[in-house]
Amino acid sequence: MLNKINIAIDGLSSTGKSSLAKALAKELGYIYIDSGAMYRAVAYFFLENKIQISKDNQDLDKELAQVRLKFVNQRMRLNNIDIEDAIRTMRISNVVSEVAALPVVRDFCVKQQQAFGIDKGVVMDGRDIGTVVFPQAELKIFLYASQEIRVQRRYDELQAKGAGVSKEDVETNLLHRDRIDSTREYNPLKKAEDARELDNSQLDIPGQIELIKSWIINLTA
Repeated sequence: MLNKINIAIDGLSSTGKSSLAKALAKELGYIYIDSGAMYRAVAYFFLENKIQISKDNQDLDKELAQVRLKFVNQRMRLNNIDIEDAIRTMRISNVVSEVAALPVVRDFCVKQQQAFGIDKGVVMDGRDIGTVVFPQAELKIFLYASQEIRVQRRYDELQAKGAGVSKEDVETNLLHRDRIDSTREYNPLKKAEDARELDNSQLDIPGQIELIKSWIINLTA
């Protein structure tokens, strides 16, 4: 049996990180952690409690002390309440990058994320997993997809949930998040120097998994 490793998957919004990470974890018998869901949960908490989303808010530490995040059957629970569906809406998408850019929020989430990987056997996706959360991960992947594909994927996802949004709204939101994620001062989105690049614009999940499994075999042989 191959020794378990930690796998970090990074990339822009709607490149299919979560879908790939979830399927890969199932294939390998690993634990899947959706780091983005944690930031979405914090954003949801801030909105619901009308907390000012700003680095100038000196009370954020105190507010975050009230936040308890937990995954149950791969669904996010905030203070023991299932909020998985609520955090996948455009309401949260429109603010999550601003929330995730706050240093105090990133430190809060990263500390919990790193604890998940202590015993290895974790697949985690996000924007700073290979550079900040798991810089020593045995396998780091940076996922790409064309902008057209990304917009279509996100649009289809929202339509399936009954959200009344246009493709133009989706594209505007993705570009806005790209800019914030890539240019934020604290832990910006970037490819780790030793990350393997994977363009999945025309590659389905089974194909991606087979490619990644070949990488893992080479790493652990």
